[in-house]
Amino acid sequence: MEEQRTRPGKDRAEDKADEAKVDLTAVVVAVNGGEPCLLTIGQADTLPSGPFALEHRSPQSGLRGWVEQQTGHPLGYIEQLYTFADRDRAGPEPQQRVISISYLALTRKEQGTASSTCGWQSWYEYFPWEDHRSGSPPMGLDILRARLMEWADGAGDPARQRERRQRVAIAFGFDDRHWNEELTLQRYELLYEAGLVEEASDGKAAPPSAAVSGKAMVADHRRILATGVTRLRSKIKYRPVVFELMRPTFTLLQLQRTVEALAGRLIDKPNFRRLVEQQELVEETGDTSVDTGGRPAKLYRFRRAVLDERAFAGTKLPMSRA
Repeated sequence: MEEQRTRPGKDRAEDKADEAKVDLTAVVVAVNGGEPCLLTIGQADTLPSGPFALEHRSPQSGLRGWVEQQTGHPLGYIEQLYTFADRDRAGPEPQQRVISISYLALTRKEQGTASSTCGWQSWYEYFPWEDHRSGSPPMGLDILRARLMEWADGAGDPARQRERRQRVAIAFGFDDRHWNEELTLQRYELLYEAGLVEEASDGKAAPPSAAVSGKAMVADHRRILATGVTRLRSKIKYRPVVFELMRPTFTLLQLQRTVEALAGRLIDKPNFRRLVEQQELVEETGDTSVDTGGRPAKLYRFRRAVLDERAFAGTKLPMSRA
């Protein structure tokens, strides 16, 4: 009888250990001074996050609460990004799996309140190989190419070597292939698989310096960030979400520089302006800006009516190569 009385409590403890722990994680992005910035907490290598609790009305409301509590920054536009539930995401309890529901949030830096517990970091500090606005970063990519080829040649048989080499060439635009800015996640996961980022280091071979392989983040937060970068780079091509990052009024050059900062490459100026105006995404305010360093530039604002007129369909920003 004693065993029968104590067994249920033991079962409940075991069940608790077997439960999944659900976290809410935010990739909060702003563009400041021509740089895409990421809101981090702690030692600048952690995304705002917290557990999904019973008192939260929904995951979205829980996420907003955690971000504001940890950073003092209220969130505007958010969308669900991805649910990370890999088997190796172990929790603090034995046999416990951690599930992270991640969200992408777009904001403006000046909307937040000052906080000593958080800060803004350029996302190119975590992915230095992704910034091609001044051309391909030669030193970093040369080092990564040599290390990736070494990894490819270390495969067991010729077929696997060829497969790895092809993956590397496609992801990084080697061998005269086109650089696809939307493959941020694939590039990071390839570097992780090859042991060339600190998060994947097994101690046997040191990854390249942070200037080449980027700053590490806690747990798999850099993978979550890479997912957010990939989503945003894709989405700005067919949804006007970039205006969530703009001030109420802006010049067309400021809009172009914001898109370029996110995409990591330059855009042809005449084509950009022509397509933005043809799609009637913006309207003139009648005012001008003298902050351009040259002649006063016209100020524009986003035509929010376009969201109702077209229900998003066909609304896009051009990404033609310079």
